[in-house]
Amino acid sequence: MIKDLENAIGYHFHNISLLQNALTHSSYANERWHNSLLSNERLEFLGDSILGMLVAEYLYRTFPDRPEGDLTRMRADMVCEKTLARVANHIGLGQHLMLGHGEEQGGGRTRDSILADAMESVIAACFLDGGMAAAAQFIKKFILVEVPVHQLHNVDYKTKLQELVQQKKNQTLSYRLIGQSGPDHDKHFDVEVSLNDKVVGTGSGRSKKRAEQDAARAAISLLFPQQA
Repeated sequence: MIKDLENAIGYHFHNISLLQNALTHSSYANERWHNSLLSNERLEFLGDSILGMLVAEYLYRTFPDRPEGDLTRMRADMVCEKTLARVANHIGLGQHLMLGHGEEQGGGRTRDSILADAMESVIAACFLDGGMAAAAQFIKKFILVEVPVHQLHNVDYKTKLQELVQQKKNQTLSYRLIGQSGPDHDKHFDVEVSLNDKVVGTGSGRSKKRAEQDAARAAISLLFPQQA
């Protein structure tokens, strides 16, 4: 029951439809209503920004002696897919998701990319229902409990590539989605990364974020092999 999820996250919604929307995967929205706009993807977009901003503020205030590069890497580690999926598993988020038949059969309830996206959607739902204080309460309770002060858990290739290219002036990186394929329960995305409008790497993954990380990794191997 959805009340069990509210108890798990420690927040009770005034408008329960916001939480229901946060739990609605695009496969379910397409299968049930033939309308992806009724899925949690718009909430995911909002939640991603809220999460990044609140974690950045926390790190800025908590670590006044850390340089920008350290703070960037710490934030990336705290908001990455694996971290969010781990928290989602902790609160049992997967069992409450509304998935299409194919995604259900394909193990979507335990897939990191789906769980991470749903986490961001729940953060946005908290924000829309109770304001920034509600979102901050959720993030403080579940995200800020383990700050990677010394050892980062995951390599953030996008941040690493950005730092490497910025060693020279007037360097511009951009990522572009060049293709996607597969059914909703087994999507694959292809992304290319360009440096000053020249393609320097391509990557693929089961989410756009993973594909971008893969493309950045390829670019580092090409441009900075000693750093790969």
